[in-house]
Amino acid sequence: MKYPYYLALIATLTAASGCNESQTTGDAAGDSATPAATSVSSPVTAAVAESVIASVNGQPITKAELAVYSGQRKPPNNSPEANSEEVIMKELVSLELMKQESISKGLDKQPMVIATIEQQERTALAGAAIQNFMANNPVSDEDAKKIYDEQMGKPTTEFNARHILVEEQDEAVAIIELLDKGSDFSELAKEKSTGPSGASGGELGWFNESQMVKPFSEAAAQLEKGQYTKTPVQTQFGWHVIILDDSRESTPVPFEDVKDRIKMLLVNQNMQQHVETLRSAADIEIK
Repeated sequence: MKYPYYLALIATLTAASGCNESQTTGDAAGDSATPAATSVSSPVTAAVAESVIASVNGQPITKAELAVYSGQRKPPNNSPEANSEEVIMKELVSLELMKQESISKGLDKQPMVIATIEQQERTALAGAAIQNFMANNPVSDEDAKKIYDEQMGKPTTEFNARHILVEEQDEAVAIIELLDKGSDFSELAKEKSTGPSGASGGELGWFNESQMVKPFSEAAAQLEKGQYTKTPVQTQFGWHVIILDDSRESTPVPFEDVKDRIKMLLVNQNMQQHVETLRSAADIEIK
């Protein structure tokens, strides 16, 4: 249940859209997505006029735009002065002035500027769509608890073992013969193991079955405390001789400690399915 690409997509788009808990999705999509090349003399609707907090050469600046900019800006420091509304407003006015100068010089017609504006609009609107989807498809605690019970809520066995790793089966057989004659496992590991744990006598510490490759974990699970494998165990790393030092039942992580993480993974899974549905229904041509 790992979907890192879509987790990154959600995080990037929702952040870039300027949406946060203090802003509605409508604010972010309606104001921050406005192309920078909008005419300075564009008319102001009655709804926008009510939220206008400044005007620069007739071009309005709204509360929503101030909120979006405040959320996106990176102040030079965390002093109260650098984060005051007066300073933020001055910066936003300066940006508007530079935008207007860009339009007056025709820079808004440059291909890279047009492409940048279109990409910013795409990102903002995609972020708004993601937030809308998440709001309308919430993941409940019950959904998360079901996944927890199926995959994480059951006690598991942990093992504390040592191993000796060699390249050839014959080498592993010879090591088992030495153990049968009373040789010390840790000393043999230091002398013969090619694995990184060899220097510490083959110590692996505590692990559960999911943390080791299947042949290794299955072999360890069949051993009694103090017993070593009587036949070599093969994995993609080579041939192992394993000795079990101890085992214990592990207590699952409490549901409340992992609930939010599970819910985010489920949101991510739902988002992936939704995007794939959109993709399958779309007419996509990549040249």
